[in-house]
Amino acid sequence: MLRAIYPGSFDPVTFGHLDVIRRSARLVDELIVGVLNNKAKSPLFSVEERVRMLEEVTKDMPNVKTIPFEGLLVDFARKMDAGMVIRGLRAITDFEYELQMAQTNHKMEPDVETVFLTTNLKYSYLSSTTVKEVAAFGGDISQFVPEIVADRITEKMKKRRV
Repeated sequence: MLRAIYPGSFDPVTFGHLDVIRRSARLVDELIVGVLNNKAKSPLFSVEERVRMLEEVTKDMPNVKTIPFEGLLVDFARKMDAGMVIRGLRAITDFEYELQMAQTNHKMEPDVETVFLTTNLKYSYLSSTTVKEVAAFGGDISQFVPEIVADRITEKMKKRRV
């Protein structure tokens, strides 16, 4: 069985992330969306909230599981018995960083391969940071994230303004 991990913070999950998830799920038997709990950052959503949102927006994909993790990706891959990591690339700047991480991961765990998927052009500009910035100023984010995610972002932003 070919099991892969698509890791990220997903704060919040965007249509770009979902595009990579859908395409990746067609390539493997099981795709684990690994939600990184990075204690060094201050995310908009807790890791539990991000996992729940991802579960909701991927419920039509039976071979996709969403699991939170902390620490090194290679350790998580070993724990999940995954032989592949999938990373999405939007621009050349993504490639430089992702190549360095893939090479480091391969040095630490030679049995885990990294596969890069280029982002669909219609999402190549999109990032979670951009979505949060637009939402913080009351902009329409419905073209960037699923409706359920947009609703949750709007709720969070309203609470921050109060």
